[in-house]
Amino acid sequence: MSDQDDINLDTGDSGDGGGKKGSGLFPQLLKWVAIVLGALIFIVTVVVITVNIISGSGKNQTSIPSSEEYVGVREVLQWYQAVGTIQTRTSDPIPASVLVDIALGYTFDDKATPTELTSRLVELKDFLRSYFNRKTVNELRNEEKVKIEIRNYINDNILSKTKIKDVRFTRYEIVEQ
Repeated sequence: MSDQDDINLDTGDSGDGGGKKGSGLFPQLLKWVAIVLGALIFIVTVVVITVNIISGSGKNQTSIPSSEEYVGVREVLQWYQAVGTIQTRTSDPIPASVLVDIALGYTFDDKATPTELTSRLVELKDFLRSYFNRKTVNELRNEEKVKIEIRNYINDNILSKTKIKDVRFTRYEIVEQ
């Protein structure tokens, strides 16, 4: 028996087996098409689910970065600058002149804080004038401490419903004689 007797591709006269070989090709082809389609559907499903999980459940890719280093470093504030220039003298034996323009920072979309600051503008100016009048030149040299003291006093004693977040000087001059 030779190898050619087992594989008879040219003729289909081997009896009843010849008809089954030709008809067996179509089910085999369907089986492989089904396997490929199933694998393709599985792969696409896994990729879509993975991308949604990684990107944050389908959120927009142009979102603002939210790393811990970025968040909380600097909050965007609005500034209230209607206080104007405060001009006074220090409490030193030889008084120095102090010229200050102050900006009070509050939360960006807050509408109540500027309204309350405007309604208490006379109290703010009086406090700031007397604050700088009570200080010496050496005390006023530490700007950060001065800013913190002013912010805390305004929040605790002048404002009742709202709070300011920051105090900045747009002009801070101490002129000694």
